[in-house]
Amino acid sequence: MKLVHSGKVRELYLDESVDPAELLLVASDRLSIYDVVLPTPVPDKGAILTALSLYWFDRTSDLVGNHVLGTHDVPAEFAGRAVRCRPLEMLPVECIARGYLTGLGLQEYGRDGTVSGVRLPDGLVEGSQLPEPIFTPTTKAPVGSHDEFMTFDEVVATVGGDTAEQLRSLTLEVYRRGAAAAAAGGILVADTKLEFGRDTDGGIVLGDEVLTPDSSRFWPADSYEPGHVQFSFDKQYVRDWSAGLDWDRTAPGPEVPEEVVQVVRERYAEVYRRITGTSWTSPTS
Repeated sequence: MKLVHSGKVRELYLDESVDPAELLLVASDRLSIYDVVLPTPVPDKGAILTALSLYWFDRTSDLVGNHVLGTHDVPAEFAGRAVRCRPLEMLPVECIARGYLTGLGLQEYGRDGTVSGVRLPDGLVEGSQLPEPIFTPTTKAPVGSHDEFMTFDEVVATVGGDTAEQLRSLTLEVYRRGAAAAAAGGILVADTKLEFGRDTDGGIVLGDEVLTPDSSRFWPADSYEPGHVQFSFDKQYVRDWSAGLDWDRTAPGPEVPEEVVQVVRERYAEVYRRITGTSWTSPTS
């Protein structure tokens, strides 16, 4: 196995004993917030991300093709955390859809009344539902750096007009599909981040992960109330914990206490159950 790329959470390997046109995408148990990898892993996190991504890739394949080839021939050390996939030329834009106002989007709105150049109504507060989902792309920063909001015109300048239109349309379609399905399990999808690339034929393909607790904010519908920070089934809990630390959001990140790690694992497992209707079972148990 040859390591060809290591990101904040995932690693890409080339297995020269199998088809060289296939890559092995492995989700680690690493946790990152504010684009900084924290030194403390969360048990089962990589497996939950992989299982949820496969669930959503299957349920969005009629909207956009994806990079998944299967979970065959996975080395034992990567069991439950790896997917065989097609190599893609990834596009240099983080594609984010927002249905609710929170996080960095809320901060930008508070300064300018916009997010990624999209003008929003006056008077919105923490957790407000937006009149309709919006496309709020960001740059794709290297590990240790921070993503920055992009306007749609900046996306056009980066990838071209036709591609920018496709990215916006596909991002919002996947978000709407996921939000409608998650609602059946009592989950609000506040926002989600997607990554797209081009396959060898030049077509736009969905890659990386889809609608996971790492790439999305998941809120319980039965306790939703705008005007304050919502309970979340995602890594927002870790962001909130880190807010009380003397840390400037640059590497190295702080060690995460065991009790925080346990809460994160429980919340990831719970959102998996609510979305899929199946209780989480660890592949290592």
